[in-house]
Amino acid sequence: MGYSPSIYKFAGGADVPVPLDLELVQAVLEPFDVGDPGLRSDPGGCLQFWIRAGDGSEAEIFAGDTGILVERPHSGGVFGIIAELMSRLGAVALDPGEGRIVCRAQEYAQLPLGMRKDAVVIEMTGERLEAALLGRSPV
Repeated sequence: MGYSPSIYKFAGGADVPVPLDLELVQAVLEPFDVGDPGLRSDPGGCLQFWIRAGDGSEAEIFAGDTGILVERPHSGGVFGIIAELMSRLGAVALDPGEGRIVCRAQEYAQLPLGMRKDAVVIEMTGERLEAALLGRSPV
């Protein structure tokens, strides 16, 4: 897959994403990281992971203070890991191709008003997240 969705957290309808809990990001992703642990953190405090799900699907993930980039996620179980991360953070995914936001109802209420018209509210599971980002019917 040649696209890279981004993950952000909003609060109170503010236009600017709020800081992410990078310790939580690390706790969720570390068990699935197959990359070099010595490269997990850079001097600026950003985190990077190469995660792999049980079915072999993978993604590279780069996390900073206010955003996470999910590089080239493969179709499959890796979306379950991403959905878990989003749920635990209370975050939304931005589909770069369509410009839509994918989120749960809880996060929809926190979005800036201007972003709500492009939001797709789903039950946050790997299958539903993958379907919403790829424009497919969920399994």
